[in-house]
Order: sequence, then C-alpha cells, then structure tokens
Amino acid sequence: MGLLSRFTNKVMPPKAPEDDALLVHGMMLMCGADGSFDHEEIETVEAYFAQVPEFHGKNFQEVYQAAIKILRRYPNLQESVKALADLSTRNLKNKCYLLAADIAMSSGDVDESEDRMLDAMQRVMEVSDDFAQKVIEVLSIKYTKD
Repeated sequence: MGLLSRFTNKVMPPKAPEDDALLVHGMMLMCGADGSFDHEEIETVEAYFAQVPEFHGKNFQEVYQAAIKILRRYPNLQESVKALADLSTRNLKNKCYLLAADIAMSSGDVDESEDRMLDAMQRVMEVSDDFAQKVIEVLSIKYTKD
C-alpha cells in the first residue's frame, strides 16, 4: 500500500448537517478578509467547492445560502470566524484551514488582513502549529514561481 492509499482509503466519520455550510463559510471568510466580497470571489469559492469531495453531487447555491445564514448570525466577518469551531471533526477543521490558506495564497500576494484571518481561523479551530506550518510549506511550493 502506497502513501496516497494509506491516507485516502480511511473511513471517515459522518459529517454534521451544517459542516458543508461551515466549510463554505470558511472559504468565504478568506475571500472576504479584506472587507469586500465581490462576484469574482464568489466564483473562487464556487471553483473550490467543485473540487472538494465533501461537496460532490451538492448544489453550490444551496450550500452557499446556508453559509450566508451562518454569516448573518454575527455582527461582522471577524466575529463569524467563531462559527468554525462548530465543524464536527478534526479532519474537517484541518481541511477548512487548508482551503482558506490555499485561497489566500492563490492570489499570489497574501495581505495583512488575510494573514490575520488565517491566524484567527487557526485559533478558533485549534489547528496545531505543526499542521499549519506543513500546509504553508506545501502551498508555498505550489505557488512559488521558479
């Protein structure tokens, strides 16, 4: 059994009903970290949505609307980070962190607001420093131009 098989053949525990919306909410937080959230950023979230196995066969607009409802429970974007603590498993919290970091780095220039948002997400979801460092190292390789 190869390395990929060992990681991809695990049986994952079932997700809570709100997990899909929380994952999309996490991606939205990173896209909107600078205080604005335009059509292009919604398209970015939708593109990531199409690639994540948890969303296979699901309707983006339905999950996106559920994520909007989560956002509206809070007075502002920064406060809504707290909702991510409700993700039901460690794996989903780590995945949410990974997706947010990937979105931040995909633009080619991580700004201060994105950096602060990623730090807040790490704290709220209790993502270990070791995992966060691995994510940033791998994504740095992915997005560095040689």
